[in-house]
Amino acid sequence: MAKALPWFPLVSRILAAVAGGYAFAWGFTSLVIALSLQQGVDYDEARKLAYLLAFLVYLAVFLWAFSAQSLLRVWLVLGGGGAAMTAAALWLVQPT
Repeated sequence: MAKALPWFPLVSRILAAVAGGYAFAWGFTSLVIALSLQQGVDYDEARKLAYLLAFLVYLAVFLWAFSAQSLLRVWLVLGGGGAAMTAAALWLVQPT
């Protein structure tokens, strides 16, 4: 029986923190901009607000990726959450 690679959990966690955190922050940014535009906020102001908040969100999910016990949960929350927020933002900005 093959042994599990000892470096795999650490590399996977680093990749989840960097790439998954980026995907989550991207989805958060697009959702904040879309929601702000729905409320009548100017695009430049919405973008600035989203970027400022996204920095804090990225930092929080980056640190959480290393403190969470379940590596699968980290991947599901960061990847799935980022994809869901991006899809919601795209749905909000579709012309009716």
